[in-house]
Amino acid sequence: MGVRKAKAAETRTALLDAARRLFAERGYLNTKITDITKEAGRATGSFYEHFTSKDELLQALLQGMEDRADELVDTAVHPREHDLTDRAQLRQHLAVSWTVFREHAPVVSALFQAMIAAEPGSGRAWNDLVGETGILKQHLEYSAEQGKALPGDPELVAAAIGAMLAMLGYAVNSARGREFDDDAVIDTLTDLLHSGLAGPRD
Repeated sequence: MGVRKAKAAETRTALLDAARRLFAERGYLNTKITDITKEAGRATGSFYEHFTSKDELLQALLQGMEDRADELVDTAVHPREHDLTDRAQLRQHLAVSWTVFREHAPVVSALFQAMIAAEPGSGRAWNDLVGETGILKQHLEYSAEQGKALPGDPELVAAAIGAMLAMLGYAVNSARGREFDDDAVIDTLTDLLHSGLAGPRD
């Protein structure tokens, strides 16, 4: 990598890191591009050499979350043949999502705030949920093919699971004066969703 490319990569990383810190402190909506460049120690113009908008920067941070999820679950060899009506398989998927949400708390909060602030009728909330729960949808489609009685259409069920995770992740990450045991949260989510997917336990 040449010196110019190395400096560009360094600036991009500095901007992303600064945004992550500020989103954690102030929130996405209260953070301006000039705040990010100042925090990163860069000129304002340098921002636009890497991102066209604050939202595009947020999408880059989202990609980092997705890359982390890929590390935890090898999507290259992640088959759709997972039955989420099986408690162990359901818990494994929820544990990956929750781990990523906790590790990337500022990004989760920023994504949630950006979604809520979108123009009414933009469809962003639904499109984001569908885009981020595609793997769950595929697994639920497989379960349905195996004759499992799901509570609804696989896409809608996957989106509902994603919405629950997103809202709970945002709430837990932004809680003050309250500590949460991650395993307890994951088990609670697993039991709640498992009852909905597989029916009540005997």
